[in-house]
Amino acid sequence: MKKIKMVLIFLFFFLLLNMPYGYYQLIRFFVMIGFVILAYNNHNKNQLWFIVWASSAILINPFLKIALGRDIWLIVDVVFVILLIISIFYNKINVEEN
Repeated sequence: MKKIKMVLIFLFFFLLLNMPYGYYQLIRFFVMIGFVILAYNNHNKNQLWFIVWASSAILINPFLKIALGRDIWLIVDVVFVILLIISIFYNKINVEEN
């Protein structure tokens, strides 16, 4: 799962660039799939992360778009990167404790 999180972080950095609209939709599709995989992986392990990843997949899905405006989407993208980084370290700490 760490590899998926790293790929998602990488994709979110590309969303910060000024690219054509179709590019954002394609990246959001892949990011949504990544969040669905993360949610599925956490559905029995950690309920909080399941809710975070499932709600993230719903928010970022390219099919039922939520219009937030470019500036707010940039903030949301940065928040997603922060959440992904926190989850990597959170999982690393839990593995070391067990």
